[in-house]
Amino acid sequence: MQALILAAGLGTRLRPLTDDRPKAMVEINGRTLLEININRIAQSGVTHCVVNAHYFGDKLIAYIRSRQWPCNVVVSDERQLLLDTGGALKHAAPLLLPDQPVLVHNVDILSEIDFSALEQHHIASGNLVTLCTSHRQTTRMLLFDKTGNLAGIHGQNDAEGLVPLPFSGVSMVSPELFALMPPDDHPYPVFGCYLQIAKKHRIGYFMHPAENWIDVGTPEAVEKAKTMFL
Repeated sequence: MQALILAAGLGTRLRPLTDDRPKAMVEINGRTLLEININRIAQSGVTHCVVNAHYFGDKLIAYIRSRQWPCNVVVSDERQLLLDTGGALKHAAPLLLPDQPVLVHNVDILSEIDFSALEQHHIASGNLVTLCTSHRQTTRMLLFDKTGNLAGIHGQNDAEGLVPLPFSGVSMVSPELFALMPPDDHPYPVFGCYLQIAKKHRIGYFMHPAENWIDVGTPEAVEKAKTMFL
C-alpha cells in the first residue's frame, strides 16, 4: 500500500496555531499531525508516502527531510501554486507507484479507520475511488445512488432517492484515476472531477465507525483531540 497525505492547505481555520507553521506541524500531545498520520499509515503496511507542500512549504519540507520516518516519504512540491485537492492528486501522480492503490489522507484528520479493511473493500468492490464515510452530524454531505455510486453533493446536486453520507477526509484511489483527471496546470477541487468520472466509472464508499474520528481543523478540535488520542 502507498499513501498521499494532503498537507498543503493554508490552515486558516486553525489560526493562530498556523500563524508560523503549516497545519501538518500543529502538535497533538507533543507530536505533529504529520508524524501521527505517517506512523499510523506505516503500521497499516504503507511503505511509500507522498506529502504535498505549499503553505510554509520550506518549513514543512525541511521538517520532512530532517526526520527518520517508518516508510519512504517524498514531497510533492506545490510551493509555486496551491493546486487544491484535485490538482494536488494529479500533480503527485508521477511520484506514486503505478501498480498499487493509493490511500489519500487529509493531514488534519485523525482516526482509527481500518486502512487494511478499506484496501480490501476497495479491491473487492472494483471501485475506481472509495470514499470513507460514517454516520455523524454534518452539513457537508456526499450523495450516493441506490447502487452506492457517487451521484452528487448535498446542496448542489440534490435529487430524490439519493443517500446522503458525510465524507471523512480519507479515501482510496486506483492509479487508473490519474489518466482521467484534468492537467495539474491549474487548481481544481477533486469532487467536481469525481462527479464527472462517476458517470462512467464506479466511485463508491466505505463505512467506518464514527467514534475515534476527528477533523482537527480548529484550535478547539486540537484540544479535543488531545484527550481522544492519548
